[in-house]
Amino acid sequence: MTPYNDALERFASWGVDTEAALSTLAATPISLHCWQGDDVAGFESSEGAPGSGCLATGNYPGKARNFGELTKDLAQAAALIPGPLRLNLHAIYVTDNPGGVDRDSLTIDHFASWRDWAKERGWGIDFNPTCFGHRLAADGFTLSHRDPAIRRFWIDHCIASRRIAAGFGEALDNPVVTNIWIPDGTKDRPADRLSPRARLAESLDAILSADLGEQSRWNIDAVESKLFGIGVESYTVGSHEFYLGYAAKKALALCLDAGHFHPTESVADKISSVLLHVPRLLLHVSRGVRWDSDHVVTLDDSTREMLHEVVVGGFLPRTHIGLDFFDASINRIAAWTIGTRNTQKALLLALLAPQSHLVEAENSRNDGKRLALFEDSRSLPWGAVWDEHCKRHDRPRDGEWYSAVEAYERDTLSKR
Repeated sequence: MTPYNDALERFASWGVDTEAALSTLAATPISLHCWQGDDVAGFESSEGAPGSGCLATGNYPGKARNFGELTKDLAQAAALIPGPLRLNLHAIYVTDNPGGVDRDSLTIDHFASWRDWAKERGWGIDFNPTCFGHRLAADGFTLSHRDPAIRRFWIDHCIASRRIAAGFGEALDNPVVTNIWIPDGTKDRPADRLSPRARLAESLDAILSADLGEQSRWNIDAVESKLFGIGVESYTVGSHEFYLGYAAKKALALCLDAGHFHPTESVADKISSVLLHVPRLLLHVSRGVRWDSDHVVTLDDSTREMLHEVVVGGFLPRTHIGLDFFDASINRIAAWTIGTRNTQKALLLALLAPQSHLVEAENSRNDGKRLALFEDSRSLPWGAVWDEHCKRHDRPRDGEWYSAVEAYERDTLSKR
């Protein structure tokens, strides 16, 4: 008997169908974030995005410097990750802009290289307006800025981004999530918390009122909150409460970024609440450590609990899963691979949970049995199911993939 066949029988005795779990895992794409490959520099200038507000710490050699290098690195990471992938793309990664038009005038044609690359690979794309790293974001305010002209620039950039996303969706025959995150806030206590939030709401209204025509069906709008960040330790305009209310009112997707909350908050506990009120969830899988929000994802309890809630709540069809971390202190291919494989493992563990047994114990008020089932199920042979997933997708098992990273670093990254 093979390890997988033994695992199949063990899980079946707990009421779990491993084949159904593998089928669902194989049909659930993870959106691979391009900005891990170059430390959120983008292609707008050789110096990268000035004053971006997104700090990738470390100086590990070999980061991508252009479209060719970044796509080669993405392909190398994808060769080590089992299952379907998408590309999570920021507007600063514009590739076809010889005239150097500013962000408020970008069109899908300025991203033709990405469109063709994704089409060739059969990937979908998700898109993000880049409301940082620009001269008009130098003081840390964009869509909530006091200056109407500056607000108008960022409104037009977000409208352009929605149109680019819809163009990607139509070209790839695959809907695109357009996620709006802004860095607006203050380092110290503000005197007026209300006015910036009122201006942000007005800006978002203007963005969403722009007509995308027949292409609108290819675009899914999302908004993303943050608790605090470097330079905005005391006040973030786009708080969780602000965006939850706005997303519910406008029937938008709400982005929950795992690194954008206090370390003691449970993002998993928010999922069932928000999905009672918003139509879709965008889950940015990341790992917060103290005041940094973007460490490489590990298979920790918080990641497992988030994906568990998505699965057992029946929310997977309404949830878009993307990655959002950037670590410049380690090999960037390894960071992508570790983070994505761990996200997939967390999803698999959720799909393998003996949920019917757990609910039965809970409904019978047998809390001791429920706890025993939770804990005993941890030792079920889920690793054999993961190995089977890797085998079916012709990808290396755990312990077998890092040599490919070392070879790629020796042959490619070290020569940059």
